[in-house]
Amino acid sequence: MPRLDQDNRTRYWRHRGIAGLSLMQADFTTHEYAPHSHDALVVAITELGGSEFKSGGVSQEALPGEVLVFNPQAPHSGHMGRSKRWRYRSFYLTEPALAAIGRLTGSDTLPYFRSNRLADPSLVRLLAALHEQMDIGGDAEREEELLVSSFGQLYQAHGEGDRKPDLIFRDEGLLRRAMRIMDERHSDTVRLEHVGDQLGLTPFQLIHLFKRGIGLTPHTYLTKIRLHAAIKAMKDGLPIADAATQAGFYDQSALTHHFKRAYGLTPRQYVLAARRILPRRSNFYQ
Repeated sequence: MPRLDQDNRTRYWRHRGIAGLSLMQADFTTHEYAPHSHDALVVAITELGGSEFKSGGVSQEALPGEVLVFNPQAPHSGHMGRSKRWRYRSFYLTEPALAAIGRLTGSDTLPYFRSNRLADPSLVRLLAALHEQMDIGGDAEREEELLVSSFGQLYQAHGEGDRKPDLIFRDEGLLRRAMRIMDERHSDTVRLEHVGDQLGLTPFQLIHLFKRGIGLTPHTYLTKIRLHAAIKAMKDGLPIADAATQAGFYDQSALTHHFKRAYGLTPRQYVLAARRILPRRSNFYQ
């Protein structure tokens, strides 16, 4: 029987927007997983401690800094081993979620993973950010970008199977068109899939196009455009909350978050400062 402990903590929820996607956050002090399998692709990252698991007749250790992946229907078991604590985040993707991600990343079929442990620190960071964003919500565009970036990297760097080749060119015309679409629609929800459809690109290709062309992700570029729009609206006398939603931010707190990260002060501080007479030489936020 699995060993349980009253100090164990787990949170499990289904994603509201992506059918077939479930998530879990677990913090174990004593736990054993009996041999089992899932109808889902399982992708997990260890945040603290670790565990020992067995899959395909091979015993291994789950450690921070690595991605743990189990193919659908692959039997595996696990226990705490030498670790006194195991804190991790995991994704469970059944057919509907896999199909949706396949469309976003340009993968024709689900890649097969020969290794359960993937040493890829950048992928760990992407998956951690995605899991946290899916937990807190409130920024669907950032979540979409993280979803495409993380699972696109997982599939293309570590999976085996049919997939559409990524773009290996730098097309300034495509980039200008993508930026123009975002400029014109920044006040609405801008989905990578919709922009990509107009350019003949997958969302994964679109992200790489932006990174190669201007060194920013689409979400970062869109946030910059929205910040400029919010500044203009506040200069025109619009209340901060109205300026936020008009610029395309979820609410005033979202504007404040991004504004402070970009400029080191809050929108309110900016508005109060703008009411004062600034020195002639100042071109602050022009």
